[in-house]
Amino acid sequence: MGTVEPSNSRKYGVPFYAAAWLPSASLQSKHQPSQSQDPPHQSPDPDISSADNKSLPSHPASYYVAAAGGGGEGRSGISNALILAHFDFESRSLSDHPVAKYGTGSDLPYRMAIHPAGDGIICSLPKSCSLFKVDTEKDAGDETLGLKLSQEVLSPLEDVGQQLSLAFNNEGSLLATGGEDGNLRVLKWPSLDIVLNEPSSHSSVKDLDFSPDGKYLVSLGGPCRVWDITSSTLVTSLPKENDEVFISCKFSLTNNGDMVLYTAAVTGKGGSIVSWNATTWRRVASKLITRDNITAFNVSSSGRLLACGTTQGDVLIMNSTSLQVRKIVKKAHLGFVTALSFSPDSRALVSASMDSSARVTVIEEEQKKGMNMWIIIFILLIAIAAYFFIQQS
Repeated sequence: MGTVEPSNSRKYGVPFYAAAWLPSASLQSKHQPSQSQDPPHQSPDPDISSADNKSLPSHPASYYVAAAGGGGEGRSGISNALILAHFDFESRSLSDHPVAKYGTGSDLPYRMAIHPAGDGIICSLPKSCSLFKVDTEKDAGDETLGLKLSQEVLSPLEDVGQQLSLAFNNEGSLLATGGEDGNLRVLKWPSLDIVLNEPSSHSSVKDLDFSPDGKYLVSLGGPCRVWDITSSTLVTSLPKENDEVFISCKFSLTNNGDMVLYTAAVTGKGGSIVSWNATTWRRVASKLITRDNITAFNVSSSGRLLACGTTQGDVLIMNSTSLQVRKIVKKAHLGFVTALSFSPDSRALVSASMDSSARVTVIEEEQKKGMNMWIIIFILLIAIAAYFFIQQS
């Protein structure tokens, strides 16, 4: 008998390279009169049509995951697509099938950035970047969720070659892109006016992240560099130690509100996490997390949790202050983990892989378990104290 996949893990027939949660603003009903001039859902793939749009479940808080990937060019038979899937917290399950799917023909959507205020999903294709819109409409009394290609042309991102990294700032007013050719761009959104353009920032730009206040941008591609967005200048390059190879970089906030920068690194001993002071840009701490190489890394919006995925398909969730591993999901995926994203409320983590699977790990239960443990200890201490009090009276 074959192994039954858990309900929080689904395979959608598309090798995934990117995954993220939709902000609630993306799910607002659009059956009111709209300003958009975008055409109705149309997909280049003849086998993907409006029929792929499913009815929206009526939940007080809806959780939707977007994921992108495919088989690339050629005749592999594996489609290239952007998909949406629904996660139900009550049953802890992902939808059996995508609730919406948009085929991108022979173009592989390799990286993705979702606008934090719901102004669409940007995907990097082999030569250019395209904007997709999430569409909800009334259909026979039910709301359906769909994806459509926007008519808006991202002119500064046309014919720029493969972009390996995309990121919005928290406000959604700036978009950063990093190219395979090493060109780093920061554009105003939605005007697309250029704020920063560094043609030779790296040999290739593999990761990008804005600081929470939007003042800084960190870029990675060999060296890890920090840029001041206001002055459009390079602030510093972070020094590596020994055999470290940085593979990801993320800003966050500590519990007391101070800004911190994390880098995930691959070393001869395995995967490690390094924290940096975001004022002096000096190394604060470094810890080996796993004997396997890290292939994906992210930080929760609360700043309390870190997550990394490995070459073995494992997913690890860590406390950001102590860098202690608090949960390991062994073999969460059959292939190596390509993307990780915490939900906006930090209650769940989605992971994706080239094995065509997406998986959601719920964090809320772990927090409750920890709380329950302290309650039990507290009750035991009271019971012990009461016992000794009775013995002495």
